[in-house]
Amino acid sequence: MAVKIRLARHGKKGYPFYHIIVANSRSPRDGRFIEKLGTYNPNTNPATIELKSDRALYWLGVGALPTDTCRLILSYKGILLKKHLLEGIKKGALTQETADAKFDAWFAEKETKVQAKKIGLEQNARKEQTARIESESKVREAKEAEIAKKRLAELAAQAESESESSEPETEAEDVESPESAES
Repeated sequence: MAVKIRLARHGKKGYPFYHIIVANSRSPRDGRFIEKLGTYNPNTNPATIELKSDRALYWLGVGALPTDTCRLILSYKGILLKKHLLEGIKKGALTQETADAKFDAWFAEKETKVQAKKIGLEQNARKEQTARIESESKVREAKEAEIAKKRLAELAAQAESESESSEPETEAEDVESPESAES
């Protein structure tokens, strides 16, 4: 029986969520499986991967073949490196202490890279938000200035109409007064 480590798709349409499983290579993608090793959520940034590393290492040791995507996930989590180091110990090229030191150094470096990426993403999100707020405030100020100009124009037009309406009354009075003086 050929055993594969592969992904089983779950989640709704347009929002995938995967289970990392060990299954017979002939079974359907979302069908029967032997063991669930973890989950993979590509919708988050960076992608969220939860994995039982000891079980994944066991299945790799007994000959399970990962698919391309699962190989990348296992490499990202350091499972393939750990398998490589264990094979070096079996062959006598490394000792357990040096293998552990190499893996711990790699793991620490990987964690710092992931944390730096998370911090960079948070900073970029904050910068984008402040830029968006500034642009929205500029647009709002421009709209307020236009409204103020319209109000001033309306007030000026209203003042002119009031002054024009008051001027004909004075002219009418002036016209009446000379006639009344003649009578």
